[in-house]
Amino acid sequence: MENNEQTKESTPTPDDDAKRKSVAQAIQQLGQTNVPQLESNIYCMNVIGQVEGHLVMPPQNKTTKYEHIIPQIVAAEQNKNIEGMIIILNTVGGDVEAGLAIAEMIATMSKPTVSIVLGGGHSIGVPIAVAADVSFIAETATMTIHPVRLTGLVIGVPQTFEYLEKMQDRVIRFVEQHSNIGEKNFRELMFRTGDLARDIGTNVIGKDAVTYGLIDRVGGISSALSELNRMIKERKESTQEELLQ
Repeated sequence: MENNEQTKESTPTPDDDAKRKSVAQAIQQLGQTNVPQLESNIYCMNVIGQVEGHLVMPPQNKTTKYEHIIPQIVAAEQNKNIEGMIIILNTVGGDVEAGLAIAEMIATMSKPTVSIVLGGGHSIGVPIAVAADVSFIAETATMTIHPVRLTGLVIGVPQTFEYLEKMQDRVIRFVEQHSNIGEKNFRELMFRTGDLARDIGTNVIGKDAVTYGLIDRVGGISSALSELNRMIKERKESTQEELLQ
Protein backbone atom coordinates (compact mmCIF):
# COMPACT_ATOMS: atom_id res chain seq x y z
CA MET A 1 0.00 0.00 0.00
CA GLU A 2 2.78 2.42 0.92
CA ASN A 3 4.60 1.76 -2.37
CA ASN A 4 1.44 2.47 -4.38
CA GLU A 5 0.90 5.78 -2.53
CA GLN A 6 4.50 6.82 -3.18
CA THR A 7 4.11 5.96 -6.88
CA LYS A 8 0.93 8.04 -7.12
CA GLU A 9 2.59 11.03 -5.44
CA SER A 10 5.66 10.93 -7.71
CA THR A 11 3.62 10.71 -10.94
CA PRO A 12 3.64 14.18 -12.57
CA THR A 13 0.22 15.68 -13.27
CA PRO A 14 -0.70 17.75 -16.38
CA ASP A 15 -0.65 20.88 -14.18
CA ASP A 16 2.96 20.16 -13.14
CA ASP A 17 3.99 19.75 -16.79
CA ALA A 18 2.30 23.02 -17.70
CA LYS A 19 4.11 24.85 -14.87
CA ARG A 20 7.48 23.43 -15.94
CA LYS A 21 6.84 24.49 -19.55
CA SER A 22 5.83 28.04 -18.54
CA VAL A 23 8.96 28.38 -16.36
CA ALA A 24 11.16 27.12 -19.22
CA GLN A 25 9.54 29.59 -21.64
CA ALA A 26 10.04 32.47 -19.19
CA ILE A 27 13.75 31.60 -18.84
CA GLN A 28 14.18 31.36 -22.64
CA GLN A 29 12.34 34.60 -23.44
CA LEU A 30 13.06 36.83 -20.44
CA GLY A 31 16.07 35.26 -18.69
CA GLN A 32 14.23 34.85 -15.38
CA THR A 33 11.67 32.55 -13.77
CA ASN A 34 9.50 35.06 -11.88
CA VAL A 35 8.04 37.76 -14.10
CA PRO A 36 6.25 40.58 -12.19
CA GLN A 37 2.53 40.49 -13.04
CA LEU A 38 0.09 43.26 -12.19
CA GLU A 39 -3.45 44.03 -13.26
CA SER A 40 -3.19 47.75 -13.90
CA ASN A 41 -5.54 50.50 -15.03
CA ILE A 42 -2.66 51.86 -17.16
CA TYR A 43 -1.75 50.34 -20.52
CA CYS A 44 1.94 50.37 -21.45
CA MET A 45 2.74 50.55 -25.18
CA ASN A 46 6.30 50.18 -26.52
CA VAL A 47 7.65 51.83 -29.66
CA ILE A 48 11.07 50.24 -30.09
CA GLY A 49 13.61 49.63 -32.84
CA GLN A 50 12.45 50.67 -36.30
CA VAL A 51 8.87 51.69 -37.07
CA GLU A 52 7.89 49.23 -39.80
CA GLY A 53 5.53 50.36 -42.55
CA HIS A 54 4.30 48.61 -45.69
CA LEU A 55 7.65 46.90 -46.30
CA VAL A 56 8.84 44.09 -44.00
CA MET A 57 12.26 44.74 -42.45
CA PRO A 58 15.04 42.09 -42.37
CA PRO A 59 14.63 39.52 -39.54
CA GLN A 60 17.68 40.82 -37.61
CA ASN A 61 16.05 44.25 -37.18
CA LYS A 62 14.03 45.01 -34.05
CA THR A 63 10.79 46.54 -35.31
CA THR A 64 7.51 48.08 -34.18
CA LYS A 65 4.85 46.96 -36.65
CA TYR A 66 2.02 49.43 -37.17
CA GLU A 67 -0.47 46.60 -37.79
CA HIS A 68 0.27 45.42 -34.22
CA ILE A 69 0.27 48.85 -32.57
CA ILE A 70 -2.95 50.25 -34.09
CA PRO A 71 -5.23 47.46 -32.75
CA GLN A 72 -3.57 47.86 -29.32
CA ILE A 73 -4.49 51.56 -29.24
CA VAL A 74 -8.09 50.77 -30.29
CA ALA A 75 -8.33 48.10 -27.58
CA ALA A 76 -6.94 50.48 -24.93
CA GLU A 77 -9.46 53.14 -25.96
CA GLN A 78 -12.40 50.69 -25.78
CA ASN A 79 -11.42 48.78 -22.63
CA LYS A 80 -13.31 50.17 -19.61
CA ASN A 81 -10.64 48.86 -17.21
CA ILE A 82 -7.90 50.91 -18.92
CA GLU A 83 -7.95 54.50 -17.67
CA GLY A 84 -4.73 55.82 -19.22
CA MET A 85 -1.85 54.88 -21.52
CA ILE A 86 1.91 55.36 -21.26
CA ILE A 87 4.04 55.19 -24.42
CA ILE A 88 7.68 54.12 -23.99
CA LEU A 89 9.91 55.18 -26.89
CA ASN A 90 13.34 53.88 -27.80
CA THR A 91 13.21 54.05 -31.58
CA VAL A 92 15.47 55.00 -34.48
CA GLY A 93 12.44 56.11 -36.53
CA GLY A 94 11.27 54.46 -39.72
CA ASP A 95 8.30 54.67 -42.08
CA VAL A 96 6.85 58.21 -42.14
CA GLU A 97 3.23 57.31 -42.87
CA ALA A 98 3.17 54.44 -40.36
CA GLY A 99 4.68 56.71 -37.70
CA LEU A 100 2.17 59.48 -38.42
CA ALA A 101 -0.71 56.98 -38.30
CA ILE A 102 0.38 55.82 -34.82
CA ALA A 103 0.90 59.44 -33.70
CA GLU A 104 -2.57 60.51 -34.92
CA MET A 105 -4.23 57.63 -33.07
CA ILE A 106 -2.45 58.50 -29.81
CA ALA A 107 -3.34 62.19 -30.22
CA THR A 108 -7.05 61.44 -30.76
CA MET A 109 -7.53 59.16 -27.74
CA SER A 110 -10.10 60.31 -25.17
CA LYS A 111 -8.14 58.76 -22.29
CA PRO A 112 -5.07 60.48 -20.75
CA THR A 113 -1.76 59.65 -22.44
CA VAL A 114 1.85 60.20 -21.40
CA SER A 115 4.99 59.48 -23.45
CA ILE A 116 8.55 59.01 -22.27
CA VAL A 117 11.65 58.96 -24.48
CA LEU A 118 14.29 56.58 -23.13
CA GLY A 119 17.48 56.06 -25.11
CA GLY A 120 16.29 57.63 -28.34
CA GLY A 121 13.18 58.98 -30.04
CA HIS A 122 14.63 59.75 -33.44
CA SER A 123 13.17 60.81 -36.79
CA ILE A 124 9.47 59.79 -37.01
CA GLY A 125 9.69 58.93 -33.30
CA VAL A 126 9.45 62.72 -32.66
CA PRO A 127 5.75 63.02 -33.75
CA ILE A 128 4.89 59.86 -31.76
CA ALA A 129 6.53 61.34 -28.63
CA VAL A 130 4.74 64.70 -28.88
CA ALA A 131 1.36 63.09 -29.70
CA ALA A 132 0.71 62.28 -26.02
CA ASP A 133 -1.01 64.77 -23.69
CA VAL A 134 2.21 65.16 -21.70
CA SER A 135 5.68 64.13 -22.91
CA PHE A 136 8.80 63.29 -20.88
CA ILE A 137 12.42 62.67 -21.86
CA ALA A 138 15.21 61.07 -19.82
CA GLU A 139 18.28 63.24 -19.21
CA THR A 140 20.48 60.98 -21.35
CA ALA A 141 17.92 60.37 -24.13
CA THR A 142 18.32 61.93 -27.59
CA MET A 143 16.05 62.94 -30.46
CA THR A 144 17.35 63.37 -34.01
CA ILE A 145 15.43 65.83 -36.17
CA HIS A 146 16.20 65.62 -39.89
CA PRO A 147 14.50 66.00 -43.30
CA VAL A 148 12.31 63.23 -44.73
CA ARG A 149 14.16 60.75 -46.96
CA LEU A 150 13.01 58.63 -49.90
CA THR A 151 14.26 55.10 -50.56
CA GLY A 152 13.97 52.96 -53.67
CA LEU A 153 13.25 54.23 -57.19
CA VAL A 154 13.22 58.04 -57.38
CA ILE A 155 11.93 59.70 -60.55
CA GLY A 156 13.77 62.96 -61.21
CA VAL A 157 10.74 65.14 -61.93
CA PRO A 158 9.36 68.21 -60.08
CA GLN A 159 6.37 66.17 -58.80
CA THR A 160 8.72 63.92 -56.80
CA PHE A 161 10.15 66.89 -54.93
CA GLU A 162 6.69 68.35 -54.39
CA TYR A 163 5.53 65.05 -52.89
CA LEU A 164 8.59 64.96 -50.61
CA GLU A 165 7.95 68.54 -49.48
CA LYS A 166 4.27 67.82 -48.76
CA MET A 167 5.22 64.77 -46.68
CA GLN A 168 7.71 66.90 -44.76
CA ASP A 169 5.07 69.57 -44.16
CA ARG A 170 2.74 66.93 -42.68
CA VAL A 171 5.38 65.99 -40.10
CA ILE A 172 6.22 69.63 -39.28
CA ARG A 173 2.54 70.61 -38.94
CA PHE A 174 1.81 67.70 -36.60
CA VAL A 175 4.81 68.44 -34.35
CA GLU A 176 3.93 72.15 -34.25
CA GLN A 177 0.31 71.42 -33.27
CA HIS A 178 1.17 68.94 -30.51
CA SER A 179 4.21 70.60 -28.90
CA ASN A 180 5.42 74.06 -27.88
CA ILE A 181 7.93 74.46 -30.70
CA GLY A 182 7.16 76.82 -33.58
CA GLU A 183 7.36 75.87 -37.26
CA LYS A 184 10.30 78.22 -37.89
CA ASN A 185 12.39 76.77 -35.04
CA PHE A 186 11.55 73.19 -35.98
CA ARG A 187 12.53 73.78 -39.61
CA GLU A 188 15.77 75.38 -38.46
CA LEU A 189 16.62 72.27 -36.41
CA MET A 190 15.61 70.00 -39.30
CA PHE A 191 17.81 71.68 -41.93
CA ARG A 192 20.80 72.62 -39.78
CA THR A 193 24.19 71.68 -41.23
CA GLY A 194 27.35 70.77 -39.34
CA ASP A 195 25.61 69.25 -36.30
CA LEU A 196 25.36 65.69 -37.62
CA ALA A 197 28.49 64.12 -39.09
CA ARG A 198 26.81 62.28 -41.99
CA ASP A 199 23.49 64.05 -42.31
CA ILE A 200 21.56 67.32 -42.24
CA GLY A 201 19.66 67.95 -39.01
CA THR A 202 20.07 68.25 -35.25
CA ASN A 203 20.63 65.85 -32.37
CA VAL A 204 18.73 67.14 -29.31
CA ILE A 205 19.62 65.71 -25.88
CA GLY A 206 17.45 65.65 -22.75
CA LYS A 207 17.04 69.18 -21.37
CA ASP A 208 17.62 70.74 -24.81
CA ALA A 209 14.43 69.09 -26.10
CA VAL A 210 12.51 70.81 -23.27
CA THR A 211 14.27 74.14 -23.90
CA TYR A 212 13.25 74.05 -27.57
CA GLY A 213 9.65 73.28 -26.53
CA LEU A 214 9.66 69.92 -28.27
CA ILE A 215 9.11 67.88 -25.07
CA ASP A 216 7.24 69.05 -21.96
CA ARG A 217 9.48 67.83 -19.12
CA VAL A 218 12.68 66.00 -18.21
CA GLY A 219 11.95 62.94 -16.10
CA GLY A 220 11.91 59.19 -15.73
CA ILE A 221 9.30 56.49 -15.34
CA SER A 222 8.17 57.56 -11.85
CA SER A 223 7.55 61.15 -13.01
CA ALA A 224 5.63 59.93 -16.07
CA LEU A 225 3.43 57.55 -14.05
CA SER A 226 2.77 60.19 -11.36
CA GLU A 227 1.61 62.65 -14.02
CA LEU A 228 -0.57 60.02 -15.70
CA ASN A 229 -2.21 59.05 -12.39
CA ARG A 230 -2.86 62.75 -11.69
CA MET A 231 -4.54 63.14 -15.09
CA ILE A 232 -6.64 59.99 -14.55
CA LYS A 233 -7.79 61.33 -11.17
CA GLU A 234 -8.67 64.71 -12.72
CA ARG A 235 -10.67 63.02 -15.48
CA LYS A 236 -12.61 60.93 -12.95
CA GLU A 237 -13.45 64.02 -10.88
CA SER A 238 -14.63 66.01 -13.92
CA THR A 239 -16.80 63.05 -15.05
CA GLN A 240 -18.39 62.83 -11.59
CA GLU A 241 -19.12 66.58 -11.61
CA GLU A 242 -20.81 66.29 -15.01
CA LEU A 243 -23.00 63.41 -13.74
CA LEU A 244 -24.04 65.43 -10.65
CA GLN A 245 -25.05 68.38 -12.82
